[in-house]
Amino acid sequence: MDRNTIVRRAATISLIGNAILAASKIVIGFLSGSLAVVGDGIDSSTDVIISIVALAAATMSVKPSDKEHPYGHARAETTATTILAFFIFFAGAQLFLSTIHTLREGAVREIPGTMALWVTIASIAGKLVLVWTQRSAGRKTGSTMLLANARNMRNDVVISASVLVGLMLSTLLHAPIADSIVALFVGVWVMKSALGVFSEANDEIMDGKADPALYQTIFDAVKSVPGAGNPHRARVRRLASFYDIDLDIEIDGRKTVLEGHDIAQAVEHAIKTRIEGVYDIVVHVEPAGSGEHDEQFGLNERTLKE
Repeated sequence: MDRNTIVRRAATISLIGNAILAASKIVIGFLSGSLAVVGDGIDSSTDVIISIVALAAATMSVKPSDKEHPYGHARAETTATTILAFFIFFAGAQLFLSTIHTLREGAVREIPGTMALWVTIASIAGKLVLVWTQRSAGRKTGSTMLLANARNMRNDVVISASVLVGLMLSTLLHAPIADSIVALFVGVWVMKSALGVFSEANDEIMDGKADPALYQTIFDAVKSVPGAGNPHRARVRRLASFYDIDLDIEIDGRKTVLEGHDIAQAVEHAIKTRIEGVYDIVVHVEPAGSGEHDEQFGLNERTLKE
C-alpha cells in the first residue's frame, strides 16, 4: 500500500470516528446540561474539520512538481497542519470565553445527568482507538500531519478524562460549578495544544529544528566515499515526510570534471542508502582547501558540535 493511500485511509477513519463522537457529545451534553461535555464535543468537531483538511492535503501533496512549484506539493501537509492549529485554538478560545460568560451571569445550573458520564467514557475509549490509528499511520508514512493529529487526539483523551472527573465531582459533591471549572480547563488545554501544533508546523516552514543525528549521518556518508572530504554548508529541509539535502564537498583540484561528477554521484548514493525518504540531493564540488568560508550558510561537523 503506497504512502498516500495510508494517509487518506487514516484521515477517513479520523473523519468518521470524530464525526460520531462530536455529534454524540454535543447532543447529550445539551440534553444533560453539561458545559464541559458540550465543550468536549466542540473540540471533537474541530477534529472533523482537521480530517477534511488532511484528506485535501493528502490529495494535493502527491501532485507532481510544476513550473510554479518546482519542489512539488509535499508541503501541502504542512499548510494543513498550520490551518488545523488555528481551528483548534479558535475552538478552545470559544469554549473558554463562553464558560466565563456563564459564570459571570451566575445562573443556577442543574447537576449534569448520567448520560453525560456514559458518553464521556465512550469518548475516551473511541479517542484511544483513533490515537492508535493516526500514530501508527503517521509513523509508517512519516507524515507530520498525522502525527500532529495523533497528538491532538491524545490531548482529547486527557480532556475527556478531565470532563469525566468534573462530572463525577458535580454528582458526588452536588456542585454543578465543578463542571464549569473543568470546562475552563478544557478551553485552556485546547489552546495550549493548538500553539504546540502551530510551533511544530512553523519549524518545518522555517526549515528549523536541525536534527544533529541526521547531519552526522550525512557527514559519515561523505567520509565513506574515497576522494570526498570536508563536507560543509550542509542544509536539510523537510518536505512532509521527505528530505531535501544540499551540501558542499571538497575533492582534489587536479581531478577532471568527470571524476568530480562520479565522486558527487557516489556521495549521493551513500547518503540515500543511509537515510530513507530523500526527495533530492544537490552536491556542490569544490577544490580541496577552498571551502568553509565564514559567510557560507549551513552546517559542518565543527558547527554541529558547538
